[in-house]
Amino acid sequence: MFDFARFSPTRLGAMLAKEFIQMRRDRLTFGMILGIPLVQLVLFGYAINNDPKHLPAVLVSTSADPYSRAIVSALEMTNYYRFDHVASSAAEAEQLLASGDVAFAVTIPSDFGTRVERGDNPTILIEADATDPAAASGAISTLGTVASEALKRERGTDSLRAANQPGALNVVVHRRYNPEGISQYNVVPGLLGVILQLTMVMMTSMALTREAERGTMENLLAMPASPMEIMLGKVLPYLAIGAVQVVVVLGAAKTLFGVPFLGSFSLLLTGILIFVFALVLLGYFISTLARTQMQAMQLTFFFFLPSIMLSGFMFPFRGMPGWARAIGEFLPLTHFNRVIRAIMLKGADYAAISFEMWILIAFVTAYAGLALLRFRTTLD
Repeated sequence: MFDFARFSPTRLGAMLAKEFIQMRRDRLTFGMILGIPLVQLVLFGYAINNDPKHLPAVLVSTSADPYSRAIVSALEMTNYYRFDHVASSAAEAEQLLASGDVAFAVTIPSDFGTRVERGDNPTILIEADATDPAAASGAISTLGTVASEALKRERGTDSLRAANQPGALNVVVHRRYNPEGISQYNVVPGLLGVILQLTMVMMTSMALTREAERGTMENLLAMPASPMEIMLGKVLPYLAIGAVQVVVVLGAAKTLFGVPFLGSFSLLLTGILIFVFALVLLGYFISTLARTQMQAMQLTFFFFLPSIMLSGFMFPFRGMPGWARAIGEFLPLTHFNRVIRAIMLKGADYAAISFEMWILIAFVTAYAGLALLRFRTTLD
C-alpha cells in the first residue's frame, strides 16, 4: 500500500524542478519535442498530395493541323499535363520516359488531320509511366473524354457538318512498366531504401556515442589510428549487415510479391552499395553530434521522417509543392528510389540513371567530409 504519511510534496517539488532543469539543459531533446510535431504538421498539411498536377509530358507529332493543337491544348487545360518536351521520334520519347524526365508521351500521327477530315477514326497514342499507379491514375482517367470533346469542338468550328460526320476519336493508352497498376511493384523496391536508411543510420549513429557512454572513448583515442581509420573501422562492419538486409528484401520482392527485375543486377548492386555507404557515413556524422545514444536516435528519426514523406516513397514526388521537392532533392532516399525503380521496373541502363548515381556519390563525399571534420573538432 502507498504510505501517505511518508509522502512529501516538498520532495516531489524538488524532483520535478530537477527534471525540468535537466530537460532545459538537454536542448536537443527539447527541440525534438517541439520540432517533430511541427514537421509532421507541415508535411502532412502542405506537402502531401495524392493527385499530382502539371506532370511533365513529351509530344511526338509532325502534324501542325488545328485538330492536333486543339487536343494538346485541351490536355494542358486539365492541369494534369505540362508539355515541356517535344520529341522528333518515338525513340527519343522512349528515352525520356525511361529516364523519368517525363511522365507521359503523347503521339499524334502525321496524318491525324487528314483522317479527321475523312472520318477515318483518328487515333492518338498516350504512354504513361505507371511505375507509381497513384500518380498516373488521375491523369489517365481524364484522357478519353477531354480529347474527344476537344476534337468535336474543333470540328464543329470548321464545318457545320462535323456533328454528323462519322469517325470518333480512338485514344490508345499504354501503361508502361506496370500495366496492371500493382502498387507493390512501386512500394517494395522503395521499401528497401527505407529499411536500409532506418537501420544503417540508426546503428552507425550510435557508434561513437556508445563509446562515450561506456567510457571507452579514451581508449579508442589512445590508439595509434587516424580519424579516417577510426571512421572506416566503425562503418564498414555495417555494410555486411546491410548486405544481409538487401538479400532478404530482394528475395522477398521476387518470391512473395513477384516484383519484376528487368535491369542489370550488377548495376543494381552498385547503386545499393553507394547508397548504403552514404547512409553509414551519415550515421557516423550524427554520432559526432550526439552526446548520448538517445540523442543519436532522436536525430535519426528527425532525418528519417522527411525522408519518408518527401522522397517519393509513400506519396507521388511530382505531386508535392516546389519547396517540398527542393528539400526532397537533398535526401539520399529520393535518388535511390529513382535508381532502384528504374533498374527493376524499367530495365534502365547506366546512361538513364547516371545523374542519380553521381548524386549518391556526392552524398558519400559530403557525409565523409563532414564526419571527418566534426570528429577532428571533437578531438580538439
